[in-house]
Amino acid sequence: MLGWVFLSIALLCASAIATAFFFRSDRIALGIGTAGSVLACIIGVLVSVAALLESSVSSLRSAWPLPIGELHVGLDSLSAFFLLCIFVVSGLITVYGAGYLLAYIGQRRLAPALTFFNLLIAAMAGLVIARDGILFLVAWEVMSLSSFFLVTYENEREDVRRAGMTYLIASQLGVVFLFALFALLGHATGSFDFDEFAAGGASEAGIAGVCFLLAVVGFGTKAGFWPVHTWLPDAHPAAPSHVSALMSGVMIKMGIYGLLRTLTFLGPPSAWWGVLVIGIGVITGVAGVLHALAQHDLKRLLAYHSVENIGVIALGIGVGLLGQSAGDAAVAFLGYAGALLHVLNHGLFKSLLFEGAGCVLHGTGTRDIESLGGLFRRMPVTGLTFLAGSVAICGLPPLNGFVSEWFVYIGAFRGGTGLPATLGVASIVVIPALALIGGLAAACFVKAFGVVFLGEPRTESAARAHEVGYTMRLPMVITALLCLAIGFWPAGVMRLVAPATQSLAHAGTAAHDTLGVLSAITRVAAVMTGLIGLLVVLRAVLLRGREVTRAATWGCGYAANTSRMQYTATSFAQPLLRSFLTLIPTRVNQDGPSGYFPVTATYEEHVGDMAGERFLAPASRSFVRTLSRIRILQQGRIQLYLVYIAVTLIILLIWQLAGVSGR
Repeated sequence: MLGWVFLSIALLCASAIATAFFFRSDRIALGIGTAGSVLACIIGVLVSVAALLESSVSSLRSAWPLPIGELHVGLDSLSAFFLLCIFVVSGLITVYGAGYLLAYIGQRRLAPALTFFNLLIAAMAGLVIARDGILFLVAWEVMSLSSFFLVTYENEREDVRRAGMTYLIASQLGVVFLFALFALLGHATGSFDFDEFAAGGASEAGIAGVCFLLAVVGFGTKAGFWPVHTWLPDAHPAAPSHVSALMSGVMIKMGIYGLLRTLTFLGPPSAWWGVLVIGIGVITGVAGVLHALAQHDLKRLLAYHSVENIGVIALGIGVGLLGQSAGDAAVAFLGYAGALLHVLNHGLFKSLLFEGAGCVLHGTGTRDIESLGGLFRRMPVTGLTFLAGSVAICGLPPLNGFVSEWFVYIGAFRGGTGLPATLGVASIVVIPALALIGGLAAACFVKAFGVVFLGEPRTESAARAHEVGYTMRLPMVITALLCLAIGFWPAGVMRLVAPATQSLAHAGTAAHDTLGVLSAITRVAAVMTGLIGLLVVLRAVLLRGREVTRAATWGCGYAANTSRMQYTATSFAQPLLRSFLTLIPTRVNQDGPSGYFPVTATYEEHVGDMAGERFLAPASRSFVRTLSRIRILQQGRIQLYLVYIAVTLIILLIWQLAGVSGR
């Protein structure tokens, strides 16, 4: 089956190169890039599903010109599952992007966006089949650089350039830890081959804990763990919406894949690994949803929800690690199953939400929540699909977000009752954390959907909103239906998740009773959804042929209602955020009404990032100040530089001679 994966990657690379040749013909480049990506994704989905259902494992080794290691790729259940996530989500986003990029024709060339988009998908696919540290890092860097050029596509804007630079710096800082990780593993095993890593070299050398910490920081930077998530809220709003959907839905999950892959060759996990990951998950999830609740930019709000959902995935991984370290197969299986399923679920509903945000931007020209309103009547398909994504991300039945969070909940409950006392307490912490995250997420999307799609237009741009084209609507409808399908039939999707989960937990399927209760809940939710649908149909039938009029909502006798009297996003979120203001840096500029007949009044609220403003920014300033102190060495005199070189050579010579005499 590896041959078919190679074919998908080759199609992506070939179409990326072909679009570059048609640099001056936007429509030809768009057709080639889209066709190549869609065909590659269809092949990739079929191969991934077949590999998961058959539980097949294959690998290929070949010599290559690099002086280190060899070309080694492989396909197992973990790789097949992440390939499925990559190709399903990327294929749908590709079709959406074809319609989204039409608006750029005549403004800028499309070839760079199409080339790097396809290269990004190819790099992610190559990453998950890599079985050699050098090849893995090469694919990782291609992925990071391709996404950087996509983020900076509209580089004439200062905020885009700043976001791109922040993302590039974060990516390269993260990869430093990955270099250290593979260097340690290579030193311990004498090879960069993953099979050699899995043979136990790390645990035998006593470096498993250090390697785990390096993996958490290195891969966590890409995934968006707190506090190294700060690139994410800037990069997603700066990128085109289909790129934001791909980065949030798929690319950040490569950090999760890297962490899970590393766990497969570090040996039996220590208990503190699970406690650490649960702690990271709690902080990441709660901080992400709190910052999302405070946002007024729709895409920035969704970006912070990506941080939140990475926290949910981390909670599942933490529960799995606790169960694995204690030898409890059921807890390990449930934790890992919830984490992996949430990888797929988040890829679907988060890409759907970013696509919805792109439709709002396309139809109104703005993504400022406070400037929108009343879009549901003007953009009904976008509104319905955005509503589906909102319900899914809140973890409510019958959508798919509920299914994956259910597994994490049940795993945490079982861990709290079945694991030793210390580990049980850590497992129990997951339950209130998930409940708090889910409650705040529900409040956030009531705000987002209500202010954006309900009520009356707040500005002329909202009043002139229009529905997007067919190529943008169709992928959103399909994605929403997939979210419903997973929610209605969790047992079916578990057949795809179980092989990868078993390879991580080293246990058989332990979710039969859990699936029974889950299926009962989803059936009840499905019945309720069906009843609502019947009521909608019944209403349409009863009103057929009758005149239907619209009138303003009753305003307690006041007949001069305006759109300014509606709740704003700020006023809706303020009571909820009041208890957390110490955690969210907020600057308020206001000029209140004065006099008996006030004419003007202004209120501006600027929300910062706690990790960025209170930790990372001060640390970076201190680092720069420290570096500036050694600039005294740079005098601009060639004689002094020659002295530096001579002194360095003398020191190296003495060190070498001392080493020789010591032997």
